[in-house]
Amino acid sequence: MGFSAKPIIVDAKGHLMGRLAAVVAKELLLGQRIVVVRCEKMNISGSFYRNKLKYLSFLRKRCNVNPKRGPFHLRAPGKIFWRVVRGMLPHKTYRGKQALMRLRAYEGVPPKYQKVKRKVVPCSMRVNCLDPRRKFCELGRLSAEVGWKYSAVIEALEQKRKARGLMFVKSKREETNLRRQAFKNIKDKIEPYQKILEAYGHK
Repeated sequence: MGFSAKPIIVDAKGHLMGRLAAVVAKELLLGQRIVVVRCEKMNISGSFYRNKLKYLSFLRKRCNVNPKRGPFHLRAPGKIFWRVVRGMLPHKTYRGKQALMRLRAYEGVPPKYQKVKRKVVPCSMRVNCLDPRRKFCELGRLSAEVGWKYSAVIEALEQKRKARGLMFVKSKREETNLRRQAFKNIKDKIEPYQKILEAYGHK
């Protein structure tokens, strides 16, 4: 990725969870701050049925003496991804703890990051890594099946965000067209002055 003083915003849609987590973990250890958005659109290789069975098996693992001691079974897509990255870091050392604190993972796109340029990681994208004939599933669907209750809320917020984005693009396009038309309307009037400016090297 290359080091940046500002946090890198990664759009997780269409990425394989494990491969993206490996890249993110490496960058965190190098001191980079990373924000991962749209975690619910992340992909996991393997069929949905197989992945659900694996997660249900994980849910049965607990402390017999006192289940409050852990392990803690996180259901939200952002938290699941956070836990996967944690498994790739030496999180019990000071260096690993500091690296993990540099990671933020969200479902959807929070308002704070809606107007910030988002990036992708080509080496972690499903279309580049997974054979087209192989099965895969979405992390958001898996989370909803095992106890995450906010998939409908996130979907509604995402629809509103996309609608606002389309309105913004439409208004910018109209503004650009009006600006071009205004320039055409006064082109004849400013032509003498334009020639003077061009004589001095301005275009």
